[in-house]
Amino acid sequence: MIYPIVAYGDPVLKQVAKDVDLNDPNLPDLIESMFETMKNASGVGLAAPQIGLSKRLFVIDSNLIIDKETSDEKGIKRAFINVQKVEEFGEKWGYNEGCLSIPNISEEVKRPSTIRLKYFDIEGNEHEEDFSGLTARVIQHEYDHIEGILFTDHLKSLKKKLLKRKLTKISKGDTSVAYRMKFSGGSLIKK
Repeated sequence: MIYPIVAYGDPVLKQVAKDVDLNDPNLPDLIESMFETMKNASGVGLAAPQIGLSKRLFVIDSNLIIDKETSDEKGIKRAFINVQKVEEFGEKWGYNEGCLSIPNISEEVKRPSTIRLKYFDIEGNEHEEDFSGLTARVIQHEYDHIEGILFTDHLKSLKKKLLKRKLTKISKGDTSVAYRMKFSGGSLIKK
């Protein structure tokens, strides 16, 4: 099932998400639908709040962003359940980030090069693992979503002021996208 992506301005995007019940029999289907929704929108990551669910769950496929010609980095395709950040470390570096919930806007965000997470996989196994490079970048972006943080929250106040008009238009549904979106007023853009 392909979900509509929740647009900037919806309160669910600013909430700290709640833990997922690992025994929920619908969890595997939800994760599969999230991967399907992410792929349909040409994304590399998708957090549950972006489909209107306040759950500590996100999926990523960093293979879609890593250039195999110029990088030795190996990407991953994985679901992260009940994620907790243990630590971020390494030198901060900038990268032009965008977001499916904030279409047609991208800005440079500086983040540490490595993140350590505790999380559960789809089988209910707990992991503690370090991620670096572009994979860490995608994870940090999606992790922010389950903490109620958007990439625009990392921008300097002047940059935020310059984007305010564009963000207001997105929140009102005045945007063009190639995927279905849901706006805080309940309206949908169907694609």
